Amino acid sequence: MSTSSLAAPFDVQLRPDRPAVVHIDAPADATSWAAQHREALRAQVTEHGALLVRGLGLRDTDQAGAVFSRLTGGRMTERESFAPRQEFGPGLYSSTTWPANQPMCMHHELSYTLKAPGLMLFACLTAPDQGGATAVADAARVLQALPAEPRERFAREGWLLTRSYTDEIGASLEESFGTGDRAEIERYCRANAIDFAWQPDGSLRTTQRRPAVVRHPLTGQDCWFNQIAFLNEWTLAPEVREYLVDLYGEDGLPFNTRFGDGSPIGEDVVRLLNATYDEHTRREPWQAGDLLLVDNVRTAHSREPYTGERQVLVGMAEPHRPAGSGPTPEAGRR
Repeated sequence: MSTSSLAAPFDVQLRPDRPAVVHIDAPADATSWAAQHREALRAQVTEHGALLVRGLGLRDTDQAGAVFSRLTGGRMTERESFAPRQEFGPGLYSSTTWPANQPMCMHHELSYTLKAPGLMLFACLTAPDQGGATAVADAARVLQALPAEPRERFAREGWLLTRSYTDEIGASLEESFGTGDRAEIERYCRANAIDFAWQPDGSLRTTQRRPAVVRHPLTGQDCWFNQIAFLNEWTLAPEVREYLVDLYGEDGLPFNTRFGDGSPIGEDVVRLLNATYDEHTRREPWQAGDLLLVDNVRTAHSREPYTGERQVLVGMAEPHRPAGSGPTPEAGRR
């Protein structure tokens, strides 16, 4: 184990199998401590891609929200969510509703939006009995580790996300777009380069093309930045995929991903992507009161299966439009 003290009044513990971790003595006022050490913490996130702060003692939603606010210039409102969240205040959310026994594989939050968060903030109020870590993986190293053929194709073509909004699975139209009004949804889609088509039953299908490889806004590094594997049908548990295909058909799945030219992505490619993530995964089990800061461009994150109660709050900040080497998104259908 090594330590880093770059621009920090505390020692940061570094291990190859874990994110960078700093242990602190519980401050009398966590919010004031966060404000005092904001620049040092952000420097460590820039250096390492993610930083876990242990000992801060976060206990409730108000305290976590106040700490988040001191560390950012303001929190984002989530749009285009794929699954419901509980909102505790402006830009302060529960973790995504997802079965506890199912993993959420590595991804970059909202990488399919035109403006994605540059910084993710997580606060653990209740740690699970077992599992449930928010693991991380370095996106530049993942990109370098991928075989040339899929890496170069995705860099050249980008990737497609297809969605079918239903009332049964995933986030509703109102949860995703902040409104149920058709005209407002159509305006959002046009403004955000999303092709859309209303179905005879009133449901909505959308398609959007995004770059798979982007340049980090500070370091200039090329990073694997997408949700190609996470939102692909082959990442689903086999029984879940079979059920959804039987219910909605191959072209009507709640979400799926394709190559940028519209070709299906084979199961072998998805397995390769997830296996590459696995090789670069770092994890540290949650403890109640922990704070985790993640550079959302440089670092992918996941949520591992767990048992017991788990309460992790999420904030997103610093929206920016990723500069990619892939194609420019086409305008939404008018």
